[in-house]
Amino acid sequence: MSHMLRAMITGCLLLLSVATLTATGQDAARNRRDFTMVARDHKFIPDRLEVAQDDLVRVTITAEDQPYSFAIDAYRIVKRIPAGGTTTFEFRADRVGTFQFYCALTADDACRAMTGTLTVKAR
Repeated sequence: MSHMLRAMITGCLLLLSVATLTATGQDAARNRRDFTMVARDHKFIPDRLEVAQDDLVRVTITAEDQPYSFAIDAYRIVKRIPAGGTTTFEFRADRVGTFQFYCALTADDACRAMTGTLTVKAR
């Protein structure tokens, strides 16, 4: 095999590898859902999140007036948000269904009524 033919084959393989990596990165970005939420006056705003199965979900929550938490039992997520602070977390939405999220702080009775829903639709 000539040096030129070998260089051409190597170049083609390199281009194919780059194209594959680029497509994979685009798929990951397309399947990522970002949500920005506010916790204020014992409410989550927004209080409904909708994603597709296997989306990578990134949630950023800011607590404006006091500390809160965010919990989804089905995904084993419990995050605290300090007063005036922001918490960001990610999870893979791998279960289809509608799941309640809520404030898990027990020191404040009004937090127990602070709920919302995560809907994960089949792809």
